[in-house]
Amino acid sequence: MAGLTGWHLLVLVLVILLLFGAAKLPALAKSMGQSARVFKGEMKAMKEEDAATQQNVADAPVVSTTSENSAPPRNDGGNSGTPTT
Repeated sequence: MAGLTGWHLLVLVLVILLLFGAAKLPALAKSMGQSARVFKGEMKAMKEEDAATQQNVADAPVVSTTSENSAPPRNDGGNSGTPTT
């Protein structure tokens, strides 16, 4: 596909003009602009929140999940060492 050319854009504008009419186009453009502004603001807020979360994670102390007094796990395949007949 070659993408949108000038003719494609012209046909698209004409279809939009026929569907919505010339009177509603300014209101449609204003609504789209407001939506884009809100979306951009929300994306910026999410990035700032993620950066703050990453900073908090980096500053948090590391907690070990193993105990120093615990015995190492057995590696005998689950057998208790007693033979069964």
